Amino acid sequence: MRAIVHACLLSLGLSAVGSATTPPDSVAVQGVGHHARVVVTFANAPHQSPAPAGSTGRRYTGDGYLLAQSAHAEAKRVASKYALKEIANWPIRALAVHCVVYEILDNRSVAAVVAALSKDSNVALAEPLSEFHTLTDTRPTDSQDTAAPPAYNDQYYDMQTSLPALGIPGAHKHSQGAGVRIALIDTGVDTHHPDLRGRIARTHSFVDAQPSSAGSYRHGTAMAGLIAADANNYIGIVGIAPLAQLEIFEACWQLHPDNDEAVCNTFTLAKALAAALDSGIPLVNLSIAGPPDPLLAALIQAALKRGVIFVGAAAESLDAFPTGIQGVIAAQGEQHPLRAGAFAVPANRIFTLRPDGQYDFESGSSVAAAELTGVIALLMSAATSRPGTNEIVSLLKETAGAENTASGSGIDVNAALVTLDLDQHRGRLAAREAH
Repeated sequence: MRAIVHACLLSLGLSAVGSATTPPDSVAVQGVGHHARVVVTFANAPHQSPAPAGSTGRRYTGDGYLLAQSAHAEAKRVASKYALKEIANWPIRALAVHCVVYEILDNRSVAAVVAALSKDSNVALAEPLSEFHTLTDTRPTDSQDTAAPPAYNDQYYDMQTSLPALGIPGAHKHSQGAGVRIALIDTGVDTHHPDLRGRIARTHSFVDAQPSSAGSYRHGTAMAGLIAADANNYIGIVGIAPLAQLEIFEACWQLHPDNDEAVCNTFTLAKALAAALDSGIPLVNLSIAGPPDPLLAALIQAALKRGVIFVGAAAESLDAFPTGIQGVIAAQGEQHPLRAGAFAVPANRIFTLRPDGQYDFESGSSVAAAELTGVIALLMSAATSRPGTNEIVSLLKETAGAENTASGSGIDVNAALVTLDLDQHRGRLAAREAH
């Protein structure tokens, strides 16, 4: 019999995975200013003479209800006997029942009225008129943002296939990395690139020989563009966290003028890490890899204890620096078998910056690390308090979906932002209740 009421509710435009606040005949679900309401069904077979054997019977239509006067009479009788007000009624042809919504006219409980109606021999079924809501997460913020994703005017945005794969256009409705400082430990960066205007707060160099031109800053410039290239400036590309502030710690140097390959050493990296630690920057990108190094590991471990988040490029060796250090978040491209604990990020032919105002494609785990750094910056910017490494990793893992992994991204930044906001909303409610 519950199937009958379910069908009755479906004819109202309601379902277990849908929501309707204005069913047919303006029947609203129970709300402010209304008494409680119940749904009642009555058997309603049309009264007509049997057709001759072998003939085609009449189809059951709405006219059949004109023949079923007993159902209408029963509806009126029930309203009078149980002090109910009929709000609406309609046929359910496939079940041959008459469905009625009643409003309870006094302060009796729904349970009491349903119990009484269920004992009535002429009532097929009675139950509350319930609300059926969509099973979709919403953002319970104080100011709901329902704006459409931003329309970027950057001329090469259409070439940035990794941004839609990562869900960045949708994420930018809620966070663009504002207020987040990021340390980029790499080669130097072309600070005069037009797509980095206003994005670089400070630069530090820990290499002795300075290059003669910005062209020797290929790798660092490419990573900086992926993380924080300016958005909607009518040129170039869109960074994942375009409102974040970069601080450059030059610890590596380019080996060839026309190639991104660069090298660092323990000494230059140690100085850069120590300076980044002293600066109080909460997020550090290390798009490099190398052998295990006790000194560098000790510096990172000291920073981790202070709450600094590190993102590194995953290497084939599990103990490689920096991702072999427990607490460093590892990123790698989607084209390789995923190493344990690493996040898969699009890293094949990703469009980014080149020195001297140019642009080109990059591939590899360095790219994956820079992109993941940008994603984490979005989450940090959206957080009401500074999250730690464990919170960020848990958030990214809990919200990763199979469809994202299949498309080349092991993360879902939009789901992470929604979950973060829901958790913060619950925290605000708990704080209010505590006071």
